Amino acid sequence: MIYRNDRFLRGGDHTPFVNSGFTAVRLTDYYENYDHQHQDLRTENNKKYGDLMEFMDFDYLKTNTAVNVAVLANLAKATPQPGNVLMDVKELSNSTKLSWEKPASGKVKGYYILIRETDSSVWTKKIFTTETSYNVPLSKDNFLFAVQSISASGNESLPVIPKVSR
Repeated sequence: MIYRNDRFLRGGDHTPFVNSGFTAVRLTDYYENYDHQHQDLRTENNKKYGDLMEFMDFDYLKTNTAVNVAVLANLAKATPQPGNVLMDVKELSNSTKLSWEKPASGKVKGYYILIRETDSSVWTKKIFTTETSYNVPLSKDNFLFAVQSISASGNESLPVIPKVSR
């Protein structure tokens, strides 16, 4: 994973999704060939430049497409995200009170509260609840939180990072 939304001097297919509030990941070849990417189609000194079909890695495209289809299939089976996810910061405490609203549609089995330390790139703990609020026995200063809804069949919505509530 590269923890930067974009690449220097060029965009990424994921950027419009991130800018619209969606979770998105950029999948790309680590070592880009700049002769074939971000170039006008041309030939100079018998060298071809640009995104041409002959330079396409169709196995890589197939793998990328399969990952995207699997994620979309899971999201299609999930209920919508919980709404109005809030973290109460009215007082200093070594616990964190989270609250949220049930999704506007879909049948919800419950919710996962996702937890990770502030320097972690992945959620390391999940707490299941059927309530729409929860007091996590961890400090909001030392952990990051998110809430996701769970469908009756166990499919998880995208996580929602709480907004601050005073």
